[in-house]
This record gives sequence, C-alpha cells and structure tokens, in this order.
Amino acid sequence: MKTEKIKPIPKYIIDVIRKEDNRRYPKPSGFTRYYAYLAKNDGELAKITVAVRHKYNRWYCKQVAVHGIHSDICFIKDITFYCIGGYVTGWFEEGLQQYPKWYETTNWNIHSDKYFDPYAPVINIKYLEKFSKYKYSAIELYKGVKVLQYLRLYEQHPQMEYLMKLGLQCIADSKTILKRIGKDKKFCKWLIRNKQILQNRYFYKDVILRAYTSGRDLTKLQILKEQKLKLAHNGDYAPIKELFNGKELERFFLYAEKHDVSYAAYLDYLKACNYLNLDMSEDKNRFPHDFKRWHDIRIDQYATAKAEKDKEKRMELYRQFACVAKKYISLQHLNGKAYICVIAKSPAELIREGEVLDHCVGRMNYDQRVAREESLIFFVRNFNRPDTPFVTVEYSLSLRKILQCYGEHNYKPDDKVLHYVHHVWLPYANKHLKQLAA
Repeated sequence: MKTEKIKPIPKYIIDVIRKEDNRRYPKPSGFTRYYAYLAKNDGELAKITVAVRHKYNRWYCKQVAVHGIHSDICFIKDITFYCIGGYVTGWFEEGLQQYPKWYETTNWNIHSDKYFDPYAPVINIKYLEKFSKYKYSAIELYKGVKVLQYLRLYEQHPQMEYLMKLGLQCIADSKTILKRIGKDKKFCKWLIRNKQILQNRYFYKDVILRAYTSGRDLTKLQILKEQKLKLAHNGDYAPIKELFNGKELERFFLYAEKHDVSYAAYLDYLKACNYLNLDMSEDKNRFPHDFKRWHDIRIDQYATAKAEKDKEKRMELYRQFACVAKKYISLQHLNGKAYICVIAKSPAELIREGEVLDHCVGRMNYDQRVAREESLIFFVRNFNRPDTPFVTVEYSLSLRKILQCYGEHNYKPDDKVLHYVHHVWLPYANKHLKQLAA
C-alpha cells in the first residue's frame, strides 16, 4: 500500500454510507460511529474505515484508517485509542473544534496492521466479486466486520468454505479445527453427523476434538469443561478442587450430575466432614450413595460438634475475662464525689452496657481484647446511680491512655465527665497500674 494511492471517498460510497447510517440512526446523533468500504490500493485489496457524525444538523464523513489484506502496516489519520474511552476521532479540519487534538494531522501516519481497526460494518461487500480467488470464500455467509482477517484465514485454509456452508460459522475461524479438516476426512464426516448439535450451542474447540477422538458424547464433554472452568474461576470451590484432581475431578462431575448435587451443597458437606475428621480418601465419604441423606446427617453432626466447641470456647473466654478483671480491679475508682469508675467483670456486662447505651462495646470483640489484656473496659457511673449505664471507657494497658470515651449513641460526654475521666480517674488508674507492675 501507498499513502499517495489513497483516493477520496467516491460519491456513490458516501451515498451508501449515509443511507446505511440513516437506517441505523434515524435521528441525528452527536457521537462518532464507523463504517468501512473495500477498494484497491496499489493493486492490493484494502479496507478503508471512515468516521461519521452529526453536528449542527449536518452530516460529516471522513477517512481515518486504511488496512491492506497483505500488509503488516496500516495508515491512520485523526484517530486515536484510549483503553477506557475506546476509539476517538478529531474533527478540527471539518470546523467542529476550535483547536486540533494532539493526534490530528494533515498527513497519514503508519502503525501496525493490528491496531486502529474499530467495529465498522462493510457497506460494499460485493466489491470482492472483482477478485476471482475469493469466489469460493463463502464471504456472503460471513456476518462479522473483520473482512480482511476472514479472507486472510481463507487464503491459508480454503477448507474454511466447507465449515461456512455447513452452517458452522462459530468454529470456522479456528485454525486448529481447520488444520484437522485439511488432513482428516473422517473428521469432516463427523462434523456433518454432529452439525445440528454444533449449530445449537457454543462448544470449546478442544472439546470438539476430544469428542471426535474419544467417541464420547459432545454435550457431556462440554458440560464437564464448563464445570472445570467454574471450579477454576471460583475460589470458594478450591476445597473441592483440592480433594479431586485429574480423572477424579471428572468422576466428581459425573457423580454431581447423577445425584443432582450443587457445588455449594457439596462444599457444605465437605466442610462438615473435614470438621468431623472423616477420612475423605474413602469413597463412602467422598461419594455417599444417598447424598441428600448423608449431607443432612453430616451437617447436623457438624452443627452439634461446633456448638459444643463454641460453648467450651465461650466458657474459657468468660473465665479468662474474669481473671483479667480481678487482676486489674485496683484500677477502679469508687471514691469520686460526682462520678465513680468500675471495671467490666464479664462479657455479659459489656453486652448490657452496649444494649442500654446503644453502642458497640457488647460486640466487635471487645471481650476478646480484654481477655488478651490488650485493653480494659471501664464504666463511668453517676455516684448516686451506680448501676445505671452512663459512659463507657476503653483503656490501653500498654499505652496507659484512654482509647475511647463515649456515652449513649456514641455521643461525646460533657466537659464535667471528661474532666473526671482524664484528670481524676486516669492518673489514679496509671498510678495503680504502675504499682501492679512493680
């Protein structure tokens, strides 16, 4: 191709493009769209992409890219590409902008053939009738817009016509399939026998070849492939993938299909079995003959065992919490004139404090922080109402300072309370903590 061989858009081509654009967009549209037409450039078949738009009730059309069928370069002008915005065209030369964009130029630029090829319906596909070598390309059956790519593949694999006329356009662009057709006549006959199935849904190319070479059911192999991909792309199902590998994974798929087992249900079953320390290398555990029954049994056993273990953990938490509260009980301040400060002695007290004051001290693992001696929780009370929740304080043992101090609905206490907390109780608590550490 040569830039000097790029001719202006023929008037009849402009008319066809405009007619097609009016059909697609009956109302004037301000965004840019693209169309393409076929022509020759220095004797080579070329596809010229044009940009189209409306503005000020006028219709504009300009050439932006030229691709040749046998060229590894393309020519572009007034067009660029953004990863997020896609293809963008400048319209300074047409008077639609005050200033030219950085990519606009009066000359054609050279880029790699694989770039600057936006979606652009070809409006004169019959132009190919001028080329005898494409007479049997079945291009009339092609529904896409990548005409040059289609013809390049046809030149390498003429058997592409065979697939197109069989109605198998969905696999006609597969080089793997085309190469197999070129050297294996039995495969061609197999495609004819399975034409109806292949037309009705999408099949992965490796599934098609596996079905042919193994003689297995095409649809079942496709389902197995989709299930494998589902497991591979969903991290939640990793435990299933770890349990079954290789041929065992296919065995699991067949089992799940036969017993109508969802992956989510099996994952719950597997989680329960692992918690109960069952041997999952045994088929009776991996493939129970009545999955629903054994699923319910294992889930019930899991829930019972977990509840018992959680109860033991909770009891241990209460015991540890009480030990910490007893250890630091000297940090309480009970001699205040207006306020007193008492230490929380159990997780249950935190829950009550949080419910009455409507804040989160009874949740969010504050009880575990106390049990680990990371912080202590104190309740500031009015001297005359020592049992009524008023203000809650979180105190850091390592930093020896107040981390949080909130009243009802997480509101900040008034100045009198804050003075008591920071200038009366805190020095008192730090003093006694120092004595404990001595």
